[in-house]
Amino acid sequence: MHLPSQCAICKAWPSHAICSACVGAFGQPVPRCQRCASESSLKICSACLQTPSALNACWTAMAYVWPWTSLIAEFKFQDQASWASHFALLMQNAPFAADAIELADALIPIPLSFKRLAERGYNQSLLLSQKLSLQKTHPHSLMRMRHTPAQSTLPRPERLTNLNGAFAVAPLMAAKLRGQRVMLIDDVMTSGATLEAAARVLKQAGAAHVCALVFARTPA
Repeated sequence: MHLPSQCAICKAWPSHAICSACVGAFGQPVPRCQRCASESSLKICSACLQTPSALNACWTAMAYVWPWTSLIAEFKFQDQASWASHFALLMQNAPFAADAIELADALIPIPLSFKRLAERGYNQSLLLSQKLSLQKTHPHSLMRMRHTPAQSTLPRPERLTNLNGAFAVAPLMAAKLRGQRVMLIDDVMTSGATLEAAARVLKQAGAAHVCALVFARTPA
């Protein structure tokens, strides 16, 4: 627990929820692949060169390491939806992110299954998207067709197939997506399978450009 005016990481007081010193200490940008956001000294990493992605670009604010892992757990599993505004600000300040948001025609949060939404009470990706741009957020363009095990609980080979057929573009929204620049929004990127599956169906529906912005990316 932390007080509203106390830094959740270093406990400094008075402070924002995450103080500037902690952002500087734990949130310094590192070189990343522009396609999958994995740490890389190359603009496009060797994995992306070998296996082309449906994503045109991807950015992350943080690496999925402490202290961000603990704060994300509070956000997702401890009913602390207020973290959305703090995380969204850090996402917006990630390298290239602000310009990408400005260029996007639509921000589409990764949808939850009905089962997981009922358990959690809110879609954390939707909250992030609304904080990034309420006007551009399209919460009903992408549908979750079936409940799937959480990606974080699966070994990598199963992650890559777990989401086959999990997403579809809402029929009434398909025409509006044709030729559009779309940005997918999610809280955590692990193998990238979730974003890849979502980007694939958006491209099939006619989206001209699909990128993604996440709060945290797991280390390779």
